[in-house]
This record gives sequence, structure tokens and C-alpha cells, in this order.
Amino acid sequence: MSPIPQLIPLDLWSDFLGALNTMMAPLYWAVSWIMTSFHTMYAAMLGPDSGWSWALAIISLTVVIRTLLIPLFVRQIRSSRNMQLLQPQMKVLQEKHGHDRERLGQETMKLYKDEGVNPMASCLPLVLQMPIFIALYQVLWQSSQGYAIGVMSVEQAESLRNATIFGAKLSGIFWPMVGGFGPTQILTAVLVLSMTGVLFVTQLQLMRKNMPPEALTGQFAQQQKIMLYVFPFMYLFMGVNIPVGVLLYWLVSNLWTMTQQYILIHNNPAPNTPAYIDWEERMRAKGKDPDELARKRAGKGRKAAPAAPAADATKVARQGSSGTAKTAAADDAEAPVQQVQRQQVQRQQPQRSSRSARKTGPAKPKPTTGDV
Repeated sequence: MSPIPQLIPLDLWSDFLGALNTMMAPLYWAVSWIMTSFHTMYAAMLGPDSGWSWALAIISLTVVIRTLLIPLFVRQIRSSRNMQLLQPQMKVLQEKHGHDRERLGQETMKLYKDEGVNPMASCLPLVLQMPIFIALYQVLWQSSQGYAIGVMSVEQAESLRNATIFGAKLSGIFWPMVGGFGPTQILTAVLVLSMTGVLFVTQLQLMRKNMPPEALTGQFAQQQKIMLYVFPFMYLFMGVNIPVGVLLYWLVSNLWTMTQQYILIHNNPAPNTPAYIDWEERMRAKGKDPDELARKRAGKGRKAAPAAPAADATKVARQGSSGTAKTAAADDAEAPVQQVQRQQVQRQQPQRSSRSARKTGPAKPKPTTGDV
């Protein structure tokens, strides 16, 4: 009797995590190397097993990462500002093509392309920070379980596992409560509430100071309001399962974002916003012309648009009578070039009645009273 073949179950989730860990391995090494390098520097002053040596190493890691992301942050703010300024045009498109979603999408993408706006640029810094956040989470979590990851040694992992600040372990989490409600739960709650408050202030600062009135209505405004009220609640629910060290990184990162955004809004606000009005008053108080400064900023990094070709008034004059030439010349000075071209095409293609009139000869003028 032949043996019954056994089926080997496929654990797709384990395979996915294994592939993710393989892809994240370089980040594990980078994050652990930066953090342990700063820890070695602070350990010379505070001691290798001091929780503050590890806490300062995590804060320094945050500063390094956010410094590297400054160009992306500036791009994010510019993209968000351009999206705000496009809201009136977006509203017109929605009113015009709201019944045809496909046409609305095409016209919206065309508007983004013509204005040089990339909606995804506003999410890029957050997307790039997520792998780093996951890497730091894994380093602290593995250390809390007694495992070394990346370039960390077993001794460093054990030191990080037992490191405490204010009596709370950096590798500890709010839930489940091991040993009851203690310093770890208190510090976790303080960090979660602090980072939630900082995020709320950051979003409120953006909406009240650096958004034009027309951008406070519509779909974009609704998204901003969702971020203002929903994200803080997400922090509250997520924070109970995140180690104290990762929450410390998150709080410092949010503080950096709020400060960076304040500096940018204070010095380079979006037009037609309360912050822009305040900036104009400060520039005038310093004896500077805000309009001239705004023109210089708008001209940086942009190629000058080619000038529209002037209409040839002499060409139009040769195709019609003198009265027609004067009228066309006046229209050329006020109408766009495309309208002038349409007028030329109409003059070059006479109607059938005019062609038949030329064949039969010019009509004789009727005698007037003066001629009689």
C-alpha cells in the first residue's frame, strides 16, 4: 500500500513577513547603526546603560532623518500650497463636468499638468518616513524580546531592553499592562497625548494661517478637516501598542514638523492668506516692497513663458477695406491671438453669396437725394 501524500500548508502571511524583513534589512542596519553610534557618544558622558543615553540617541536619530527629509518637506508644502490655489479652478471643473466623472478626471489631470502640480508630492515625506518608523519599531521590539537586530550587539540589545527614563522602559508598551498601571503607562499616555496635541496644532496652524478663503470649502477642505480631527484619534488608538522609544521618535518628529511649518509660513506664506497679510505688514515695516519680493520668489526656477506673436495689422488691412482694417487693428489690440486668427480665416473664405456677387459684377449704387 502506497503511503498517503501529506499536504504541506502554505503560510502566506509568514512568507510575506519574511520577504518584508529581507527588503527592510538595509534599513534595520542603517537605523541601528545611527542609533548605536549616537549611543556610544552619549554613553561616554551618561553611562552605557543609562536610559537617557538611549533616549538622546533616538532623538538624534530623529533629527538626522528629518534633516535629510527637508527638501522633500519643502516640496510637500509647495505642492500643498499649489493644491490650495487650484481649488477655485477645481470647483469650476466640478460644476462643468460633475455629471461626467471620466471627463472630470481628464480635465483635472490636464489642469495638474498645465500648472505643474503633483498631488502625490504632499504625501511623499510621510511615505518615506513609514519604512524608517517600521525599522525603528522592529529594532526596539526585538530588543525588548532580547534579540539583537542590525548592527546591534547582544549586550547593546540587552541594555536597550532594560533602559528606563522616568522609571518607564523604552521598550515597554501601554497595553498589555505588565505588573499593573505604572510608570510605563503614565509616560506612554503623556507621549501619546503630547504628539496628538502637536499634530492638532500643526494642522490648525496650516488651515487658519496659510489657506486662502476659497480653499476652505470643497473636497480639499473636507480632507483637511478629516486630518485635523481623525488623525489625533488614530494616534490615541495606535499609541497603546507602540514602544515608548518609538513614541519618543514620533513626538520629536511631530515637533520638528510643527516648527518647520511655522518657519515656512512665517517667511514664505501662500498668497491671499492671513499669514501673507501679516508678512506684507512686516515687510513694509522693514521698508521693503512685498510685491517686488513676491515677484522675485515667483520667478525663481521658472522659465519665462514665450511671448505671444503680435498680430500683423498690415496683412489684415490688405485683405479688407480701410474701415475693416481699422476695426481689425482695434480688435487685435484687445482680443487674443487665436481670435485674430479666426477672423483672418473667415476673411480668407468668403461666403457663396459674395462669390456669386463678384461673378455678376459689382452692384450699382442707388442714387441718393443729393445726386438727384
